[in-house]
Amino acid sequence: MTTIELKLNLPDQLAKDVVRMGLTSPDSLQSLLREAVRNQRLAGLAEARKRIAAANIPPLTMEEIEAEIAADRSERRSTAPH
Repeated sequence: MTTIELKLNLPDQLAKDVVRMGLTSPDSLQSLLREAVRNQRLAGLAEARKRIAAANIPPLTMEEIEAEIAADRSERRSTAPH
């Protein structure tokens, strides 16, 4: 586990609300950050879908997907430290 120390400058009312709601606890902050990371990843996927649709890239067949996965796994095995 990694420790990160944060210092925030917030408007007074927001700071009061955050403290009152218990959002400064490590568990609350971890939950908020996990949700933010999840939202960022979903937004990235949505953007990628838009770019793919705009580029008119045909969908892969299951056989093509399986071949890509096998090739990636093979490459990872060959470059993995022994």
